[in-house]
Formats: sequence, structure tokens, C-alpha cells
Amino acid sequence: MELLVVFAIGALIVGLAPVAFDKLREATQYRTTVRAVVAELRSARMRAASGGSPVRFQMDMRHREFGLQGERFRAIPSALEIRATVGQQELTDRQVANILFLPDGGATGGTLELARPSGVGTRIRVDWLTGRVEQEPFSQ
Repeated sequence: MELLVVFAIGALIVGLAPVAFDKLREATQYRTTVRAVVAELRSARMRAASGGSPVRFQMDMRHREFGLQGERFRAIPSALEIRATVGQQELTDRQVANILFLPDGGATGGTLELARPSGVGTRIRVDWLTGRVEQEPFSQ
């Protein structure tokens, strides 16, 4: 009888492990992507200020990737929902949202949102006047 209980508990654990692993993987991908987007935006701001020339951050909505113009882009996991709000002149026909950081510290500004399937996400804002990058949580 005791052995039967042990097997039942073992089967329950084995049955729940894939679900727990998927949730853990999705949460890790979400956090990693948010950190990477914020880091790229802050890097663009610093490069523009120190290099004396504009630096463009791009988020390709169609191909689900982001990065600095002319550099290697990083993929956005398919489980994440992405939205971008940028100025009319910073959205191309190819569904690429651009945020341009200027040498004087300003930027064209915009808001990027990355959301998990549960609707919980992070809103990343770039201030047009100062170029400052901030993030805040949200839920839909």
C-alpha cells in the first residue's frame, strides 16, 4: 500500500513537471527580453551623447526582433505580445518602430510594451526631451 502511494506521488510530480518548466521558461524569456530592450535603449542614448551623432533603436514588429540600426538584432520570443507607440515619422512601412537618440540628450521618444500571455507586462518609455529610459509594470 505504501509503495502504491509513493508511485502515485511520483506520477503526480512527473505529470506536473512539464507545466512548471514551461511557466519557468516563459518567465525567464520575458525578464531576459525586457532587460535586453532596456539595455539597448540605454546604450543607444549613451552612444549618441558620447559619439556626437544620432543612434537609432529599432523594433521590427513583423520579424519580432530589436536592436541598434546597423548591428545584430535580438529575437523577441513568440510567447510575448509586443506593442510600440512612436512618432509618425519613426514608423516605417515595414512595421519597424524607431526611436532616435540625439547627441544633445533628446530623443524622438516612444513607448514599447512587452506582455506575457497572462496580460502582465512591462511598459518601457523613452522621454523625448531628455532621452531618459524608464520602465513600469502593467496588467491588461
